[in-house]
Amino acid sequence: MRNIQIQKNVLRILSVITLGVLFLLLRKRPTKDWVVAYLFNAVSNGIIDKMVVKHKLVKYPVRLFPQFFNIHILFDFLIYPTITVMYNQITYKNKPLAIIGKIFLFTIPMLIIEFWAEKQTDLIEWKKGWGWSHTLIGLTIMSLLARLFVGLVRYVSEGRKRERNV
Repeated sequence: MRNIQIQKNVLRILSVITLGVLFLLLRKRPTKDWVVAYLFNAVSNGIIDKMVVKHKLVKYPVRLFPQFFNIHILFDFLIYPTITVMYNQITYKNKPLAIIGKIFLFTIPMLIIEFWAEKQTDLIEWKKGWGWSHTLIGLTIMSLLARLFVGLVRYVSEGRKRERNV
């Protein structure tokens, strides 16, 4: 799959599909939690990916809007945040051990897809000093941090509701 135009078309199709999935996910209550998860993940992805690209650990030869961005904006700001919302919804009422265990149901498939894309396409290039373990650790930590952040926001929000009702 080395044809650049085909790869760009795949990115466009993924954009449309992910927007549809995100729309469906955000209809589930409590919407505030899902928006917080999405925004936390998107902002942190953009910052971290910018640093990784700047240090030449990863390169995205084929990406959307290359004239404006050197990061993979589709993954950073749409696909991965949408997956994070899905993970937060699935672990909404889980205890910490289940939350940690379920993260791998999301990060391992993302790792497999990235590994395939790195070998078979021009969508991503791992440079010297970057490998599959960095991706797995990064995705796992970022997903757990987003889940923790949503939990903290929920805890603070519920505490304020209790204070008003007293």
